[in-house]
Amino acid sequence: MIRERAYPVDPWHIRETRLDLDVLAQSESVFALANGHIGIRGNLDEGEPHGLPGTYLNSFYELRPLPYAEAGYGFPESGQTMVNVTNAKLMRLLVDDEPFDVRYGDLRSHERSLDLRAGTLERTVEWVSPSGQAIRVRTVRMVSFTHRAVVAFLYEVEPLDASARLILQSELVANEQLPPTSKDPRVAAVLDHPLQAEEMLEQRTGGLLVHRTKASDLRMAAAMEHLVETPGKHAVTTEGHPDWLRTTVACKLEPGQKLRVVKIAAYGWSSNRSLPAVRDQVGAALASARLDGWEGLVEAQREYLDAFWDHSDVKVEGDPEVQQAVRFGLFHTLQAGARAEQRPIGSKGLTGPGYDGHTFWDAETFVLPALTYTQPAAAADVLRWRHSTLDLARERAQTLGLQGAAFPWRTIRGQECSAYWPAGTAGFHIGADIADAVRRYVSATGDYDFEREYGLELLVETARLWRSLGHHDRHGRFHIDGVTGPDEYTAVVDDNVYTNLMAQQNMFAAADAAKRHPELARKLGVDDEESASWRDAAASVHIPYDRELAVHQQSEGFTRLQEWDFQNTPPEAYPLLLNYPYFDLYRKQVVKQADLVMAMYVRGDAFTPEEKARNFAYYDARTVRDSSLSACIQAVMAAEVGFVELAHDYLGEAALMDLHDLHQNARDGVHVASLAGSWIALVAGLGGMRDFNGQLSFAPRLPSRINALEFSLLWRGLRLRVEVTAEEVTYSLRNGGGSARLDLLHHGKEVTITQVKPVVLPIPPAPPAGPAPEQPAGRAPVRRATGV
Repeated sequence: MIRERAYPVDPWHIRETRLDLDVLAQSESVFALANGHIGIRGNLDEGEPHGLPGTYLNSFYELRPLPYAEAGYGFPESGQTMVNVTNAKLMRLLVDDEPFDVRYGDLRSHERSLDLRAGTLERTVEWVSPSGQAIRVRTVRMVSFTHRAVVAFLYEVEPLDASARLILQSELVANEQLPPTSKDPRVAAVLDHPLQAEEMLEQRTGGLLVHRTKASDLRMAAAMEHLVETPGKHAVTTEGHPDWLRTTVACKLEPGQKLRVVKIAAYGWSSNRSLPAVRDQVGAALASARLDGWEGLVEAQREYLDAFWDHSDVKVEGDPEVQQAVRFGLFHTLQAGARAEQRPIGSKGLTGPGYDGHTFWDAETFVLPALTYTQPAAAADVLRWRHSTLDLARERAQTLGLQGAAFPWRTIRGQECSAYWPAGTAGFHIGADIADAVRRYVSATGDYDFEREYGLELLVETARLWRSLGHHDRHGRFHIDGVTGPDEYTAVVDDNVYTNLMAQQNMFAAADAAKRHPELARKLGVDDEESASWRDAAASVHIPYDRELAVHQQSEGFTRLQEWDFQNTPPEAYPLLLNYPYFDLYRKQVVKQADLVMAMYVRGDAFTPEEKARNFAYYDARTVRDSSLSACIQAVMAAEVGFVELAHDYLGEAALMDLHDLHQNARDGVHVASLAGSWIALVAGLGGMRDFNGQLSFAPRLPSRINALEFSLLWRGLRLRVEVTAEEVTYSLRNGGGSARLDLLHHGKEVTITQVKPVVLPIPPAPPAGPAPEQPAGRAPVRRATGV
């Protein structure tokens, strides 16, 4: 586990001031670089020691068997696992024939710094070899946002005390050895050497490797080229093998002289294109990057990020640790989706092998909100990818005996890959989550071309699923039975409130969209009768409520279940799913993550303020947050019901999920949803931002330890700036000209914002809140200390 304060608090950098080999894998995730297409873990340049080597291409995967103790109808037959592709990070150095290895000799200093504004990872090292030769090494690496296929490295080395013979070996390596990822020998066999060599090309300063996967039949190419600068005599050669290429630079330097090598690598893959086409693609990418050169690549990266931070930055005054963490979270959110370009966003992005690289509902529900209001084009691309998998979702629905489209619980390509059906097959709410992301995107952007081309069909097919999955009882109430909501500790239940309310919104949204686009709707087979059936079902959705306790039931009968014995649950027993049988979890009142509380956030229009307050208190006392998806949503609702100090505590947990390795699994990759969730916790929580029925509203309130909060968001082409202090909030438009206007609600009152003059409004006194909510014994969030 990463110890707190492992990274000094800095508003724009994540710095590691000493190398701790015990948490090397965790730091490799933190220092991972990506652009949505390519991802490289923060492994040391020389490759060893390492925690988990990793280089990934979005949606490049291998098929593997799914193990079942007992097979059943409709179970997915194979899974998909993200492949560790050809590694271009390796830069091995020999100093007078001794390998540079931090485990040997004397490591005088070692520092790494992730620059969130430059988009680069810099490393500086002073090392003395076992024989006493002192050197200084400086490396910088980047995954380009402007050159989608390009990764670039700068490597500088100089002797400090005496002349030295330096040999730098820069490599491309496929099928590198990895730690075991599965106890199932069949899975291990598939992932052992998953790449089959097709072509190898070597040139004096670089070369190219082309490989295919064995079962998924995907082709990829990786190429590299080197630009070498050094005084005096030097030699550059390249040698190759089907699974590796090595360019060697040899020179002899005096103290004060430097060897400088720029390595440019390019990646491409395809499931359809020929070998020459993929090979030529990476060749073109190299040529384009070479034209810009190292300085040009760095400058373009900085300009890209300057523009991103100008309209996406969140400023937090009073809690510098959260300030650093939320920028870290935004940076990783951008890295996950910026250049995904109609491919999914995995739960770990492209930072590690966790969850096999799969995408879940996390993307639409946690990541896309942040992108929709800051980088809407990236959000639209993820939804276009979902649309491209509609045929597979329709097939899955037919297999399950349903109409419409049943989107997979976890996948890379679009097929269902979950071998655990209570959470997988029964987790139908993902369809409504996708529909919600469509609704949110169209509402925030006014992009009705997108709705016509992609959104309408997604809304229609998901609405059809709900209409066939649910049923009317003899009293006319519409029920959706046998499903699993967000809380995976309460599975296969009837009338999960989150699922029912999201399905309700889904069906209403589909009917409304069909009305806006009648001709297109008719082409999809939608007639007035079907549209009316959606409205009828939506209007009569059953929402369980316990009148005796005056709270909503997370699902039918939840509040009559036996209470979990939190007092006698030891701290080491968390997460509960690893220490107790699901049978025990399913039949008791213990909540893994925000479920009904999540419903109150995304469907806040369906609850009264009094209901929200009572529900929050009831479920906060039963939620153990064994999921990284929980804290950010609890922060939002804690703020809404009047407990802004508690909201601050939950915000800290969401934001520091990976920097402090709170769930002790950051080694497998960062938690992109939790990192994006820190944006949600600040903007929707402390900022009180909501978007219901096309109406943008804010109800900001700050905790005592945050003095000011500033953020921007895009709304229908206008860039709104919101600046919050304890007493007042300032709304201003940063574009649109003198005629631009934006109507919004401020604490329930209508306000019009123009670019002519900022609008400054007081924050009304908070209504009296009831007793502070209690959390399960030992599960309260860490308090944000004054002056952190």
